[in-house]
Amino acid sequence: MERFVVTAPPARNRSKTALYVTPLDRVSEFGGELHEDGGKLFCTSCNVVLNHVHHFLDHLKSKTHTKRKAEFEEQNVRKKQRPLTSSLQCNSTAQTEKVSVIQDFVKMCLEANIALEKADHPAVRAFLSRHVKNGGSIPKSDQLQRAYLPDGYENDNHLHKPWA
Repeated sequence: MERFVVTAPPARNRSKTALYVTPLDRVSEFGGELHEDGGKLFCTSCNVVLNHVHHFLDHLKSKTHTKRKAEFEEQNVRKKQRPLTSSLQCNSTAQTEKVSVIQDFVKMCLEANIALEKADHPAVRAFLSRHVKNGGSIPKSDQLQRAYLPDGYENDNHLHKPWA
């Protein structure tokens, strides 16, 4: 009967508490040497991703880190590596300006009763690239119709009519 006695699991080893540490905890612990972005721990001077659970102390004690830290302090420039997700979410003024130019172009074509297919003509393309800021970024007519044509319009024999 002793074989079937249920015993309590052994107490959790407190040395394993590093598993529950977040990258932000490490940043608050080590200050200016580390930074966190997108849930990842980065070495500020070496610009590399570190494992926040273990082995990051090995990096901080390494010769490479010491050398790069000295170079970093000489330059006194803070370049921080960003994860891809935060880079892709960044909306620059050029991106918003591009969308604005495209929307204005579509609006102008609709109001002047110009078929969007005319934007594909080589002479129109050359004019837009040469004389309009961000004019080269205006897509071909099929994408203009799919993505930028306002709701309530359809393409019917090069004429744009409101839906009835």
